[in-house]
Amino acid sequence: MSQEAPESASGKAALIEGLPNAPVRRWMRPLAHFLEIEAASGAVLLGAAVAAILLANSEYAYLYHSILNIEFGLSLGEIAIQHTARDWINDGLMTVFFFVVGLEIKREFLFGELAGRRKATLPIAAAFGGMIVPAGIYLALQLGEPGEAGWGIPMATDIAFAVGCLAVLGSRVPRGLRVFILALAIVDDIGAILVIAFGYSSGIEFASLAGASLLFALCALLARVGLRSVPIYFGIGTVIWFLFEHSGVHATVAGVILGFLTPGVPWVGDDRFARFLDGTLSRMRRAHTTDATPSRHAILREVSLTARETISPLERLETALHPWVAFGIMPIFAFANAGVLITTDGFASPIAVAVALGLMVGKPVGVGLFSWIFVRLGLAALPTGVNWPTVIGGGFIAGIGFTVALFIANLALSNELLEAAKIGILSGSAVSAIVGCTLLLWVLPTGGAKAGTLPEEGVR
Repeated sequence: MSQEAPESASGKAALIEGLPNAPVRRWMRPLAHFLEIEAASGAVLLGAAVAAILLANSEYAYLYHSILNIEFGLSLGEIAIQHTARDWINDGLMTVFFFVVGLEIKREFLFGELAGRRKATLPIAAAFGGMIVPAGIYLALQLGEPGEAGWGIPMATDIAFAVGCLAVLGSRVPRGLRVFILALAIVDDIGAILVIAFGYSSGIEFASLAGASLLFALCALLARVGLRSVPIYFGIGTVIWFLFEHSGVHATVAGVILGFLTPGVPWVGDDRFARFLDGTLSRMRRAHTTDATPSRHAILREVSLTARETISPLERLETALHPWVAFGIMPIFAFANAGVLITTDGFASPIAVAVALGLMVGKPVGVGLFSWIFVRLGLAALPTGVNWPTVIGGGFIAGIGFTVALFIANLALSNELLEAAKIGILSGSAVSAIVGCTLLLWVLPTGGAKAGTLPEEGVR
């Protein structure tokens, strides 16, 4: 998924002569591009949210809400679904968002920072603390109150805004901190998926789930035998989505499961492809001497198809879909859901206060406390170039809970309660971003120092 900087001519030549590429290069390329896309999309996401807030607080507010409340439906056999435009965005487009989240999670567990127990322990512990403490703060303020069901709202971290904030700070941010925040946010996504699946599902229709499970098994079988037709999987995925919509389990969970089922290993390995190219060159020379144009075309098509299969379906789909999700689906979702009437009373609402405190207090406390406990117990170590002040700064950055927090709020609350929760999300996320960036600017090396050479006091 990358728009990598142009390489020198000699660098390109070396890359071609060096086929097959080293595995580490192939595994790091998606991560680098992922960070590029997330950093850039944060600005677009912010623009969409600001536009929604301005419209909702203008004379055109009625038009904004009227368009989003237009109803239309689809049907599949006996299953008919009727939603507003906003709900189609939240249930339909966001399924694609969660499909890409599933791909990202699987990539991290296969090749990334969650691939090994030692590397994965710290971000998992930090993410766990960053979910438990905010939810606890919210429940401490709302237990037994009308907004109690919103306990999952302050648990989420918005990857795009988090990575965007780190990008604003530039090269002074050590790579260890970037990877720590990214891995933490990925684990956070797993927590959000579980919260959505088990905390905000009701009236389960087991027949529909059974049908969806059979189709999941079919997808796994087709992938195992080597079927690579995207239209076929899209068709099966659409039927699964309809079944989940009818099942009582939120349809976005289907997107995550399909992401997990996507093969993460290429069908053709590097060594096999290199041998194939050697044989193909000989065949091309023979075809050239006999002037057999159809044969040469057939050989080239075979090369094209084989080269395509040196990239795993996971990487190929993530590469193709991530920009659409980052610059299309997420801003559309933000525009449809961030439009809230801003009032002084709204900031004082108990639900807004509970959500905001969960994000801007619960996140840094949970991330810092659980990280400290696991490091002190010898179960984890701080990444290179990261010390405790930067962990706390990263904890504040993790308190930016925009996209998934809004999504969970829509599942948990409605009407005035939902509007109050949105105000809490916006204010808590804004304060977390400002405090986190300010703290990191204060504790990170200045321009002359190299990011990654921070003293590591407290690591032991």
